[in-house]
Amino acid sequence: MTYCVGLYLNRGLVFMSDTRTNAGVDNFSTTKKMFSWDVPGDRAITIMTAGNLATTQALISILEERSKIPTERNPTILELPTMFEVARFVGATLKQVIQGGGENGHSATSAFKASVIVGGQIKGGVPTLFLVYPEGNFIEVTEDAPFFQIGETKYGKPIIVRAYDPDMTFEDAIKLLMVSFDSTIKANLSVGLPIDIQIYEKGSFALDTQPRVTIDDPYYQAISASWGDALRTALTRLPGYERK
Repeated sequence: MTYCVGLYLNRGLVFMSDTRTNAGVDNFSTTKKMFSWDVPGDRAITIMTAGNLATTQALISILEERSKIPTERNPTILELPTMFEVARFVGATLKQVIQGGGENGHSATSAFKASVIVGGQIKGGVPTLFLVYPEGNFIEVTEDAPFFQIGETKYGKPIIVRAYDPDMTFEDAIKLLMVSFDSTIKANLSVGLPIDIQIYEKGSFALDTQPRVTIDDPYYQAISASWGDALRTALTRLPGYERK
């Protein structure tokens, strides 16, 4: 399992992903799930993955190879004209990887499924996010649905829904997502630190990668403790509450 969030703001985009993978309760490891490409002054693209690790690694490897080898740059996310075309290419590649996972291929409902968040901006367009499904189809972020989650989504969603504001600063957005991740990490053993964070400012065509957040990060620990204290205080104010 994993947890990744792509958040749309009026000033740009925020990406956050955990790094835990597991093959049973006694076999955890750390694996990067956030990948980026940029051409200064032209485009900045970030992809986050969740699902079968072999599938997601194959997807990223194909995208990486096409961006490096000139003779195979057709298509490549470094030359596609719009973010819509990037999402369509990523979806088609993901579908191809899943279907090629075995001798007779696999359906998107098999153990080889994966989902992807694609976000960024290409010159001539606006910053945007897409959620790509295992079947290869996708949806785009809207004012009514300003963020996407993949992986273990249920524990971290309520706080985002309640506190999100499209005009919030990047700093406040990171704080909000850290609370969302903290809630998920405490509720699900298959999601865990370190956390990767990336910011994209509208019109910059440059990615701002933040330091990886580890278990001993003082800022994360302060947010986790403050959020827990606030919840406990709120609980004591509920009608009928009795401390035992």
